[in-house]
Amino acid sequence: MVKLKVFRTPIGFHDAYVAAPSQKAALAAWGADADLFARGVAERVSDPRLAAEPLEKPGEVIRRTRGTAAEHLAALPRDRARRHPEAAVGGRDTTEKSGPAEKPRASIRKSSPRRRPRPSREKLDALERELDALAARQRREMREIAAELARVERQKASLGLRHDRERAALQHKLDRVKSSHERAVRVWRAQL
Repeated sequence: MVKLKVFRTPIGFHDAYVAAPSQKAALAAWGADADLFARGVAERVSDPRLAAEPLEKPGEVIRRTRGTAAEHLAALPRDRARRHPEAAVGGRDTTEKSGPAEKPRASIRKSSPRRRPRPSREKLDALERELDALAARQRREMREIAAELARVERQKASLGLRHDRERAALQHKLDRVKSSHERAVRVWRAQL
């Protein structure tokens, strides 16, 4: 099992957290083109309270608001703060303490890459099972052929012994008849 680490980088008025096995995987989840870690913009999170939610959803970017809406508006240039009077009166507190991360706007959602689901092993497993079954069938067929060959070899040896006995018996008969014939020829010649 891969050990996950939690990384954080600021995105606007939010911090983007992600649980990933490496900095490279975190950069991919954020859709970063540059090495934010080398620039000092991203870091590893060691606080267990901040790491809890990202570890529950590995690979998913979790956004958390930094500060209140009033603090965000106060950080804007003066002319923009005037257009948002709720900042002057204290405004609403939108800090997320322990709730789920706020949903990103559609424009942000389009720019951040979607994490693809883990590739399915279904076809791979099916082909591996098929290959195992093929290997078992081929081993069985080879054992059957080997058994048949052993039976044929035994039959051949038995047949060879029978042929040798028959040939020896016939040769013995031939030798007796030949010997008898040669005696008869000698007796016949002697009469001439």
